[in-house]
Amino acid sequence: FMARKRRVVDGLVAGIERLLRSQRIDMLAGTGHIVRPGLVEVSGTGSDGAPATQEVACRAIVIASGSAPAPVAIPGTDLPGVLTSNEILEIETLPKRLVIIGASVVGVEFACLFNALGVRVTMLERQVMLRESEQQLVKRLRALLTRQGIAIKLSVEPEVIECPPEGALCVPYIDGDQRERAHGDLVLQATGRRPYTVGLGLQELGVAMDGRAIKVDEHLQTSVPGIYAIGDCIGGHMLAHVASYEGEVVAENIMERPRRIDYTVVPNCVYCFPELADVGLTEAEAKETGQPYVVSRFPFNINGRALSLGDAEGQVRMICADDGAGRGGRVLGVHILGPNAGELIGEAALAMHMGAIAADIAETIHAHPSLGEAFREAALGQLDGSIHYQQRGER
Repeated sequence: FMARKRRVVDGLVAGIERLLRSQRIDMLAGTGHIVRPGLVEVSGTGSDGAPATQEVACRAIVIASGSAPAPVAIPGTDLPGVLTSNEILEIETLPKRLVIIGASVVGVEFACLFNALGVRVTMLERQVMLRESEQQLVKRLRALLTRQGIAIKLSVEPEVIECPPEGALCVPYIDGDQRERAHGDLVLQATGRRPYTVGLGLQELGVAMDGRAIKVDEHLQTSVPGIYAIGDCIGGHMLAHVASYEGEVVAENIMERPRRIDYTVVPNCVYCFPELADVGLTEAEAKETGQPYVVSRFPFNINGRALSLGDAEGQVRMICADDGAGRGGRVLGVHILGPNAGELIGEAALAMHMGAIAADIAETIHAHPSLGEAFREAALGQLDGSIHYQQRGER
């Protein structure tokens, strides 16, 4: 399993390196430090193995230093067997039991992975599971994961990570008025990630910060002209596809083709079993805006393609602005729990980017049998009602 993971990752990395070389991009291995705008110092190792320093002059600097796992703020995180999402990707043997602190995207994905491999998984979360996702679907996902055998403890307070004499790790936690314990051969810290900006020389340069994150303007330039930043190090949407988009925007700005960043349509995916994906407003967020809206849904258990795949749990949930006649107009948000949700969300993102209304989707012929039909049926539910599901949109 791990050998295949390494082959895939190494192949992808090698492909990127070939692409960089084909574009005549120089790669310097080492630690970068910004001396001043237009000058970067790189500390590394020379061909003789001795420490070496090199200075690189340039017209513009882009900081893309990424993020690091955020540690859990309790004692015991330094014990052997207490891992972050970095280290758990390198383990060589499966634990019999795994305790995951945090029901974040990372926590849920690893819980599903290890549960599928036969590991007994317990998740501990101080608040709610996947708090930025549509909670109607999260509740359904929680029930499905519980049925799969994952123990999910929400609104609990982990106190410490201990290593008793018998060897297995233990996480005492408070659940209401009770003090409980979760036991595991490994403990995964899954409480998110935070920007990594250490050692870049930002403080000396006077680069404005927002906590650990680098502040940027609408063109992704920092407070120091000629220095830009993209990706996780600026906080916000800490997603690989957003970082890639930001890289394209900043490249155009450096080449004096002014382009502003636009985060209006950002798809999010949770690669669990089943998958969860969303774009746009949740129902709670739509309610906060005060504007009238319509909600429709279509379940996968009556979709022919999902049934033939044997993967028919979940639904497509669509939120549209009310057109004034109780029907759905412009698409405000789409939330999908089910097979290939991470692929299906692309159609929803495109619809929102193009300013589509529910009728645009409903009047588009979708292939049969396909999972995409569920998306069209949800759009029909915004209008006169789905053909294959007796439900009209709810205001």
